[in-house]
Amino acid sequence: QAPVGHAETDAGTARFAALARRPGGTDVRIRRTRVVSPTTVTETITLSGGAAGRATVTLELAVDLAPLEVVRSGGTGTPVPPRRAADGSLVWARDGVTVTAAHDGIAQGGRLSWPVTLGPDETRDLTVTVRVNDPSAAVRPPVRDHDWSPARVTSADRRLDRLVARSLDDLRALRLSDGAEAYLGAGVPWYLTLFGRDSIWAARMLLPLGTGPALGTLRVLARRQGVRVDAVSGEAPGKIMHELRRQKFRPAGAGPSLPAAYYGTIDATPLWISLLHDAWRWGLPAASVAELVPALEAALGWLADHADPDGDGFVEYLDAGGHGLANQGWKDSGDAVRFADGRLAEPPIALAEVQGYAYRAALDGAALLDAFGRPGGDRWRAHAAALAAGFRARFWVDGGYPALALDRDKRPVDALTSNIGHLLGTGMLTAGEERAVVAALSTEAMSGAYGLRTMSAQDRGFDPLSYHCGSVWAHDTAIVAAGMARAGFGTAAAALLDGLLSAAEAFGYRMPELHSGDARGEYGRPLPYPTACRPQAWSAAASVLMLQTVLGLDPDVPGGRVRLDPLPGLPFGPLEVTGLVVAGAPVGASVDGSGATLEGLPPGLSVQ
Repeated sequence: QAPVGHAETDAGTARFAALARRPGGTDVRIRRTRVVSPTTVTETITLSGGAAGRATVTLELAVDLAPLEVVRSGGTGTPVPPRRAADGSLVWARDGVTVTAAHDGIAQGGRLSWPVTLGPDETRDLTVTVRVNDPSAAVRPPVRDHDWSPARVTSADRRLDRLVARSLDDLRALRLSDGAEAYLGAGVPWYLTLFGRDSIWAARMLLPLGTGPALGTLRVLARRQGVRVDAVSGEAPGKIMHELRRQKFRPAGAGPSLPAAYYGTIDATPLWISLLHDAWRWGLPAASVAELVPALEAALGWLADHADPDGDGFVEYLDAGGHGLANQGWKDSGDAVRFADGRLAEPPIALAEVQGYAYRAALDGAALLDAFGRPGGDRWRAHAAALAAGFRARFWVDGGYPALALDRDKRPVDALTSNIGHLLGTGMLTAGEERAVVAALSTEAMSGAYGLRTMSAQDRGFDPLSYHCGSVWAHDTAIVAAGMARAGFGTAAAALLDGLLSAAEAFGYRMPELHSGDARGEYGRPLPYPTACRPQAWSAAASVLMLQTVLGLDPDVPGGRVRLDPLPGLPFGPLEVTGLVVAGAPVGASVDGSGATLEGLPPGLSVQ
């Protein structure tokens, strides 16, 4: 069998073409169509040939039910022997999980065979359908269709159109549910479950298409909000969880051992607060916001009582249980936090971007408390001001940019990283400080790849194919570009977005979790990271944030205003967008040389 090629027609369908060589005869063409839906995979093998002939097709099936963490490390599980059911299907069962393969072939053990006789120009379909039944699964398929608007983009730079279209298709395939509420699983194959930080960011990026994903995500995470202090799971009152698994996470070899419900994240809680605030500004109904105000107050309580254990004024983390994640920001690999000379920082660690998230959460929480008649707004505005002053005094390094973090001894971790870009547009930095951050991130050492590198190429820890020390993450680049645009640095933002669009083109517009941070001229295209999830929720959702950044769209529905401030110079040409949603109403936007317009805004909203 000689492979010819393959194509993915949508998020759940792939086709593979091959030729079977027949000595002295006409080749048999083989087309395999694989369709994936919740709990089911159907594979249809289509044989066709230009001349008559006979052949036997065999297919070996095996099941070991190995946990994903074992598969990811290259391991295997113990094979499960098959049995033949009364209807001829094959069944594998162990530990409450049942796998059934229905087929139209002849079964012998785990081998299926089909004797095939093809007439001239005849075709034959062979089908296998595999279903999985796992009553103890931690996550469930969605109970309804996708809950955001199917936006359509028409631009002079067709890369943006194609990226948005493919990303929205991929996001539909990543939807999961908890009861009636839908949210986005983090990514396929390793992280198709509830991840606090990832699910929050993805929902936040999708706000231009409706508040449905945000509301589902907020509710699902509020149900699991921490209520007690537990060093092993990282749980604390008011804290938003990190991830949910079917069972305890036990990777092969060295690594963290995580309970099924794990709370080891330092940033999910402030990000949850800001998602609620931003959804409110996009038009989430007041009644839906009000029902989540108790969870908001609990989250603010965590920020006040548990986020700063040593009382130095900064939000920091430490794996007190000793078996969880050593690093608990979005860069959570064990070697992610290091000095410019390559030394690893010792915990407890206060990350730069987390201080920005906490600053924003304090102000966002204050605005919500005020709006819904709850006390505490002035307290949290004062908290934000104190945090900004402390950051200004302690985080800046001699290179003229903020440190990645403060380590155990309160020393600035002086590596230049993308983390500091998350501070842009939060309001925590002065205009001059934002200018310095943009200048540092716009250097070739940071922006010379297809997107923003996670670490400067001039730092000792840099490795373009590391997980967090020099690679490029689409969501990270999009967040920083959006911050640059909000801070008034549209040209720098456009340069980063162009890098992501070039990467998207190279990856067939299905953006992976991350890709290499090699210089653009090194290989002529970004290299894939070997075990990256693809699709990944926040990588796909980043396309919508990119579109929002290009448009400069920022609504404040409670205030009756919508800002429309496109990137200067139309870097991606004129464009039109349909399917945006503001205050629950369908809105269209257009940008060209004569200006920018919004159509369909509901009464009471004005463009500024």
